[in-house]
Amino acid sequence: MKYEEALQELETIVRKMENDELDIDALTNQLKRAQQLIKLCKDKLTKTDEEIKKILDQDPATN
Repeated sequence: MKYEEALQELETIVRKMENDELDIDALTNQLKRAQQLIKLCKDKLTKTDEEIKKILDQDPATN
């Protein structure tokens, strides 16, 4: 799943929660899904950050 897709799904879950569109059973499931999406997004951001740092460390123009 792409970062943008995960973020969009997360925004949908938040909107539904804010608008009281979820019953208690759906809320539990959606909260679990939100946790998975947050972890996915965090992992992708961390990986991207590491890759950018690696590239910048190798670029002689920045040293």
